[in-house]
Formats: sequence, structure tokens, C-alpha cells
Amino acid sequence: MNKPAKTQARSLADVARRTLADAFARQGFASTELVTRWADIVGEEIAAHCEPMRIKWVRGTDVEAPEPATLVLRVDGPIAIEIQHQSGVILERVNRFFGWRAVGRLALRQAPLTRRAAPPARPGPDPELTARLAATIDVADADLRSALARLGAAIKRT
Repeated sequence: MNKPAKTQARSLADVARRTLADAFARQGFASTELVTRWADIVGEEIAAHCEPMRIKWVRGTDVEAPEPATLVLRVDGPIAIEIQHQSGVILERVNRFFGWRAVGRLALRQAPLTRRAAPPARPGPDPELTARLAATIDVADADLRSALARLGAAIKRT
């Protein structure tokens, strides 16, 4: 009797990456990084008011020198005119991220953004531990002693 082949457990990140890559590919994104790193690419101020929806590539163009695509952005309604004025900056930053002139124009769609939950704020270091550590540090400057004690308490917390 043949034994069934052993299967290796796959990490959730691998499974999710494949699933997300397929979903993003249907929207024209070659990689997920434009969406996941949007705030890093265009800056926090711009990313707070718009997000990429899809990239529309021109069909039937030369493979060696493709025409630039159109990046479709979802924009909060009242700020759309400001995003339109900053389109040159956004295009320059997106193309710098890609490393070539991948996007030639923006198309704006006014719709509510899909807000991502902010990461929970980490609690500060324990005040009692900070005070105990500050008492053991032999530094004349009180501000430096306090900063070193907070650093030590944060390290001990992790």
C-alpha cells in the first residue's frame, strides 16, 4: 500500500501573499507594494486623503517601450481638487518607486476611503521600573539619566 506523500505546512503569509497577489493582479497591480506601502511612497499627508484603486495599462503597446499607465485613485470628496493639484508630485513619487515612468496620468474617483485601523498605541515603560533604574544610573545630567532609565525600562519590557 502506498503511503500518502507528506505535505509541508505553509505559513499563513505565503498563502495570503498568493491570494492577495492574484487579487491585486486583477486590478492591474504587478505587486502589492504600491498598495501596502502607499503612505511611504507618496507621504503621510497625501496618503491620508487618497488610496490607489487600480492601474489601467494600455493594451497592444510595444513591449520594449510600453506607454505609461493610468493610476486610478480613490479620493475623499472635498480634498479631490487638492489631490488633482498635487498630481505631478504623486506621479513623480510613484514613478520613482517603480524606477521607471510606469504611470503617466492619474484618474480620480471620489469615494470614501477604506480606512485601515491604526496600530494600537504601545504602553509606555513602567514608571516604578523607570524610577528604580534612574536611581542606579550614575549620570550628572537629570534629563539624560531619565532618558536612559526610560530606555532601560523599555528594553526590559520586551
